[in-house]
Amino acid sequence: MAGTQNLSRRRAFASAAAVAIVAIQLAAPAALSGAQATPSSEPGAELRVWLLTAAPGDAVWERYGHNAIRVLDTRTGRDVSYNWGIFDFDQVDFIPRFLQGRMLYRMAPFRTDAMVASYAQAGREVIAQELDLTPAQKLALRDFAERNALPENREYIYQYFIDNCSTRVRDLLDLVLGGALREEYEARRRGASYRFHTRRLTQVDPLIYTGMDLLLGPPTDAPISVWDEMFIPMILRDELRSFTVPGPDGVAEPLVIAEETVVASARAAEPSSPPGWLWIYLLVGVLVGGVLASPGLATVRASRLLTGGALVFAAAWSVFGGVLGLILVGLLFTDHVFSYGNENLFLANPLMLGTAALIALSAFGSRWHAALRTWSRVVAGIALLGFLWHLLPMSSQTNAMFLALGLPAHLGLAWGLGRAAPEPDA
Repeated sequence: MAGTQNLSRRRAFASAAAVAIVAIQLAAPAALSGAQATPSSEPGAELRVWLLTAAPGDAVWERYGHNAIRVLDTRTGRDVSYNWGIFDFDQVDFIPRFLQGRMLYRMAPFRTDAMVASYAQAGREVIAQELDLTPAQKLALRDFAERNALPENREYIYQYFIDNCSTRVRDLLDLVLGGALREEYEARRRGASYRFHTRRLTQVDPLIYTGMDLLLGPPTDAPISVWDEMFIPMILRDELRSFTVPGPDGVAEPLVIAEETVVASARAAEPSSPPGWLWIYLLVGVLVGGVLASPGLATVRASRLLTGGALVFAAAWSVFGGVLGLILVGLLFTDHVFSYGNENLFLANPLMLGTAALIALSAFGSRWHAALRTWSRVVAGIALLGFLWHLLPMSSQTNAMFLALGLPAHLGLAWGLGRAAPEPDA
């Protein structure tokens, strides 16, 4: 008990120390710049505005980074950061909304020092960029954020690519800049897609990488503009570094007048591109296909134990693929619009559940063998059709790695079950 109490005290002390250190870091440049500022009675002149950007963290929902808008009132000392990335696992209808693609997020102002300290404790880099907005723009931004934080306005339906914490920050900045951000970046394209960024930012966890990529359909493969890419906080941060606004004399000036690393991190920098893992998926597919084909080998058929083990594996594989297929079909009836038209349905096919059922039934009599042979060939044929479809111009989904994984498995299973099941008598 004493050890637990000491640990709790140490954690509390560390948390308090982190808040204190961050508060000093945040306050020092603010006080310095405030002393140099020219007094003005114009409404909004007392405000200073920063874009805060946190680098990716460890949790799945942290892999894309985060951002917020910090507003400091130099007259009152109120220092808050408006955060549009809040969700609650304990929400009564969280799971149904998550499954439907209608998750509720909300925004709220937080004490800047406490918010930044939480990132410091997690070892996530935080960069602050002070923005050269006019007093009127600062006031409009602060007032909009305050209205947005009211209970009747603070919630919104989250869409992970087109309406998230970063797009809300981007849109507010664009609003006070009179549409200049959108005008500058909406026409720019550099060949990236939503899938490109999803792959590069989730590659640190191969299982998450594979699962998310499997569930995303062709809409994520279309080229997007730099404006769209700003759904990632780090891209919004990077683009603002070179963005200019008209100064008092009409001459273009940088929007970002100062940038500071508020929290340094020893984490590796975010990857700049997706991994080249196609050969790994192909290797796994060939290995799985070999195991699934093994019931067709004479040496395996000679052993009841080996045959039984191979058929159990084949049934488990078929159940797994069939359930994935049901999920992909189910997504068509939700608001997960970026999963629509998923060509992985050729590979993760609900009909695979029929294969599993027929494998089980074949143990009770040879009359099921012919049905199993035919069924497995049909499922493999659908997978092969998916490969042929992928080669045609009509296909717009980047799913070569799942074809490399799934097609050898389907072909191996069809061959193995075809050889294992005796041909019916003529």
